[in-house]
Amino acid sequence: MDIILLLFIFVIAAFLGKELISKVPSQLHTPLMAATNAISGIAIVGALFVCATYATGELGMILSFIAIILAAINIVGGYSVTERMLGMFRKKGDKE
Repeated sequence: MDIILLLFIFVIAAFLGKELISKVPSQLHTPLMAATNAISGIAIVGALFVCATYATGELGMILSFIAIILAAINIVGGYSVTERMLGMFRKKGDKE
């Protein structure tokens, strides 16, 4: 029964996320990306906490490790995209 509830929450969160992101105007994309990077940082802290405290057995450790890796990839990619978008607003002669 718990797996059905968790699957329901996941599906609702995915649908809500898609709807929210599709409604964001392009002018707000860069600030939203910075906020998303902060949330991914919180996800890494949470995954580390779960891995250290609650992950028992091989499956729990593997899932925690995958969560940490995916959140790290999301943070690095988000910052590189944000930096590239901000670079579009710089003049050619400006220093970084």
